[in-house]
Amino acid sequence: MTRILFVCTGNTCRSPMAEAMLKDMAQREGLRIEVRSAGVSTIDGLAISGHAAQTLREKRVEHHGASRSISGEAVDWADLILTMTSGHKRGLLQWYPEAVDKTHTLKEFAHQNESAVADIEELERLYSEMHLKQALGQKLTAEERAKLLELESRIPSMDIVDPFGGTLDMYRSCANEIEVGLQKLLEKLKNSETHY
Repeated sequence: MTRILFVCTGNTCRSPMAEAMLKDMAQREGLRIEVRSAGVSTIDGLAISGHAAQTLREKRVEHHGASRSISGEAVDWADLILTMTSGHKRGLLQWYPEAVDKTHTLKEFAHQNESAVADIEELERLYSEMHLKQALGQKLTAEERAKLLELESRIPSMDIVDPFGGTLDMYRSCANEIEVGLQKLLEKLKNSETHY
């Protein structure tokens, strides 16, 4: 059984909506998976936001539970970790570098093709090199910097914008964007013999 962990900032909007919608979609498809969500900057026990709850009700999707802070136990538990933004992914990997092979943004994982994956891997390598050089008091070469800027401009955004504090329509739009990624994720899970 595949275990999927969704990660966002406060675990009150995007990741709990993704968790609830995927559980519902998988159940309707007869796909056996386990799903959790967590936040990189939250405390345990917060309720899902009112607009997120309303958006899920409109989709006839139930949500149970409260916010959870990301933990080593959750990272170890997950076969696949899907973050809502590249920033969440980078932050999570700074704390849990051992999770690098199973951590992606939802959009990156759902929409990946070989050329995009290669570009993302090259960009991540350059980011890692840049952080290492900064720690050593060095800078990227002009060629490395040019390549980094080229990759950043070529790769489409892999982020799902945070609707926190926004209108109900912003939450609906966010949920629809998440749902598109979840549909592609489900297709991959159904077509995978080994799962993750």
